[in-house]
Amino acid sequence: MPPLITVQSVSRVFTSGAKTVHALEGVSFEIQTGDFVSLVGPSGCGKSTLLKIVSGLMPASSGTVAVSDKPVDGPLENVGMVFQSPVLLKWRPVLGNVLLPVEFARLDVASHMERARGLLKLVGLEGFEEMYPHQLSGGMQQRVSLCRALVTDPQLLLMDEPFGALDAMTRDELDIELLRIWEERKKTVLFVTHSIQEAVFLSDHVVVMSARPGRLLEQIAIQLPRPRTMEMMSATKFGEYTLRIRSLLGSANGGSSAVLGSTA
Repeated sequence: MPPLITVQSVSRVFTSGAKTVHALEGVSFEIQTGDFVSLVGPSGCGKSTLLKIVSGLMPASSGTVAVSDKPVDGPLENVGMVFQSPVLLKWRPVLGNVLLPVEFARLDVASHMERARGLLKLVGLEGFEEMYPHQLSGGMQQRVSLCRALVTDPQLLLMDEPFGALDAMTRDELDIELLRIWEERKKTVLFVTHSIQEAVFLSDHVVVMSARPGRLLEQIAIQLPRPRTMEMMSATKFGEYTLRIRSLLGSANGGSSAVLGSTA
């Protein structure tokens, strides 16, 4: 089966006046349909930049990205995005925020209403449809953001450190919630995180990147059984994966992997 996403020799250079920043250099990897893939690497290594290039929100300076064998040359239509901040409109209730992509795409709101309510029920927010963002906890707001990304039923879900600003307990809860939704809906997910443990826990594959300019160090297949449980984090095999990734990052950064915490 051909890959859903092909990233081939992607580089990105930013220029501001006399200053040039090489964010990415020669990154190549593939993602199969239905896979959960995480990007890990030090701060500033170009993970978020790569996510924007895959989504078509930013062009590569060189190299190519293809989705379903079609070159990405502009914003993708069949994609949902979740960011570190929920980015909810404070003057719209929960249901109104979830339906925003439907309105932007000029789709029929009435026909998507049942799906929106079903997604809110799926993430435990049934009964909160008419509440406003300021009435919700950070974790609840991020659940709304996830529903908003899924309401148009995209084939691809791009997530940029969506749980990075949350406390550890809420983050663990949302990781479990995300896996439950992924297993039920079978979306293809590209997930950016600073946490090695989170990447191993969630993923089928982990793409490990070097410090800037971001290069591919290794793409590691995570062969842990599903469904995943928090108890797996104490398993020997889980520890071997985290140590392997930490070793790669340490070698690429002069012998120190302190730039990446195990849970943050």
